[in-house]
Order: sequence, then structure tokens, then C-alpha cells
Amino acid sequence: MVDHARARKLGERIKVLAAQALEKVVKDPDLGFVTITDVRVTPDLAHAKLYYTVFGSEEELERTKEILEEYRGRIRGEIGHNLTVRLTPTIELILDEVPEVAGNLADLLAEAKRRDAETEKLAKKAKPAGDADPYIKPKVQED
Repeated sequence: MVDHARARKLGERIKVLAAQALEKVVKDPDLGFVTITDVRVTPDLAHAKLYYTVFGSEEELERTKEILEEYRGRIRGEIGHNLTVRLTPTIELILDEVPEVAGNLADLLAEAKRRDAETEKLAKKAKPAGDADPYIKPKVQED
């Protein structure tokens, strides 16, 4: 029987434990500023995907990825030590690209808004190229 609510609760607990494990286990000074943004646990509680973001440059991001992969087993061990489940889920560390995509989307929306305002200003000053009323009207017969 699948219990999605339990998987969600376990994911929240793993999120907290993973953040604590980063502070406790990973002693590498090159580790960037890492934030665990989300954890998704499979309904059978066997696998957990940890989504994280790194604040810094591309170089820091790449180095942080290497460090996290190097310490993944120790992080899993620390999580398993503090969990109250029989089997510790395997963990997969995935870079969360949602904040970056959201930032790009916000930039695009701001650009669209700026262009709309520019178009509105041009439309107010615009004059028809031909007649003021370009539509064909039926002829009126004079008596």
C-alpha cells in the first residue's frame, strides 16, 4: 500500500537532516553556500531526490557539485542515523534550476511590460495612414 502523505513527511524530515548533515559532515572549505530547496521521496520510501541551489559563480557551483558527490554516502549515513525508518533511502543530489529559470522569466516579463508601454505611447501619437474611417460603407441614395 502506498502512503504519499508519509513520503511527503519523510521528505520534509530528510530536508532538515540533510541541511544539518552538510554542516556536520562536510568539512571542505571549498563548499559553496548550499541550500536544500526540496526533497522528493518515492512512495515506497526507497529513494530520495534532494534538490539544492548554490549561491556563487559557475566555478563555485561546479566545485560544490564535486564535493557533494564525494560526500554523498556520508550525508546519507548521517540522515539514516537520525531517521526513524527501517531502511535509509538512497539519495540523489540534483541541482535545482527553478530559481534561475524564475529569474529569467521575471526578466522576460519586465521586458514585455516595457515594450507594451512603449507601444502604447506610439499608439497614442499615431495617425491613420489613409482616411480616418477606412471601412467601406453602403452608398446612400439621394432623393
